[in-house]
Amino acid sequence: METFLIKALQLILSLSILVIVHEFGHYLFARLFKVRVEKFYLFFDAGFALFRWKPKKSETEYGVGWLPLGGYCKISGMIDESMDKEQMALPPKPYEFRSKPAGQRLMIMIGGVLFNFLLALFIYSMILFAWGDTYLPLKNMKMGMFYSETFQKVGFQDGDILLAANGVPLERFNESCFRRVVEADQVTVLRDGTETNIPIPDDMMQRVLRDKKGFASPDRFPMVVKKLPDLKSPASLAGILPGDTIVSIDSTATPTLVDAFDLLATKKDREITVGIHRGNDFKSFAVHTDSTGKIGIEVIARASEVYPTHTIRYGFFESFPAGIMLGVNTLKGYVNDMKYVFTKEGASSLGGFGTIGNLFPAQWDWRTFWERTAFLSIILAVMNILPIPALDGGHVMFLLYEVITRRKPSDKFMEYAQITGMCLLFGLLLYANGNDIFRFFFNK
Repeated sequence: METFLIKALQLILSLSILVIVHEFGHYLFARLFKVRVEKFYLFFDAGFALFRWKPKKSETEYGVGWLPLGGYCKISGMIDESMDKEQMALPPKPYEFRSKPAGQRLMIMIGGVLFNFLLALFIYSMILFAWGDTYLPLKNMKMGMFYSETFQKVGFQDGDILLAANGVPLERFNESCFRRVVEADQVTVLRDGTETNIPIPDDMMQRVLRDKKGFASPDRFPMVVKKLPDLKSPASLAGILPGDTIVSIDSTATPTLVDAFDLLATKKDREITVGIHRGNDFKSFAVHTDSTGKIGIEVIARASEVYPTHTIRYGFFESFPAGIMLGVNTLKGYVNDMKYVFTKEGASSLGGFGTIGNLFPAQWDWRTFWERTAFLSIILAVMNILPIPALDGGHVMFLLYEVITRRKPSDKFMEYAQITGMCLLFGLLLYANGNDIFRFFFNK
């Protein structure tokens, strides 16, 4: 329950930031072109609002609704989700959206998407400035990685070290690395000291989406003792120290953390011989396990704590071009992945609020929170610019039609288009969250 609440809180805070910034983009351009904004709300106020405030001499009511599914900026003379037909039936007023030139209306509509993208670039820049860019080079992962069943079927083996995709070196394990691997013709790995080329099928991404087994895990490293929480634990009494690397149990080699855990699970409540490396020396200790096979140690749980990492530090001004590059590359990668949404495998992988919430960690971490928020800001920008009626992209599509043909779609047509778009979005919302519910109950 605590994990759920932490993830939910991060999701709500992140989406609140993104919604406010998005709607402020619309608001700012509307006010810039002297268009009246009637309401500016975080969340929807269907029936009632949790909070509302209208400053003196202001035309805008600000508030917080009770339904946390987004927010809105109600602009006078615009057909939107409010479906205010009474206002649209009256003659146009000079301060209304529909009375302004197409170019100004276009800027108002793209303002939200523009601000979401700029926000992502700013967050990425500040992340690099505050924390730098620390990563584990693939070449430093001397024991390679564990590969999913999907990738093993095409030729990968546990322990392979990724070197290159289509001859271009792979530097770090991230989304870009995965994308380059699945879209390559062949991938080069280092296997037992020898370079090996693995051909990649054309439908590799579809296989990954269909099997839902993932790509690989970087957590292939030895069991290294991090600390001894209890000085009277079996390991401590036997003489094992922090920094020792466990390499065997009862003379059976345990090269990886997984090997050691699996073998210890079979050695419950008995005396075992634990072989360790301490520096260049090999030592063995007699240790008595408890009823679960544990020996009273805390081990290093991440590859980045075992292998050397690389960190790039940025000054304040240096962080902005680096953040912009990171944001643009993230945008390119996400747009590139959109083509898979229109496949059977991609559609089945769509998720709703549960999937988005699982992007956030179970424990609060500010760096991860801001990384996920920046990524969601890019997603929100891309999704909103899609040419679907009821989204910003739908309005942009009709405005571009007006600019090109010099013919403005009728208000009645825009009403029907808005209704159609809202039905499509509602259906998509049900489908995506339905996928989450199905996976929760049937894919455990």
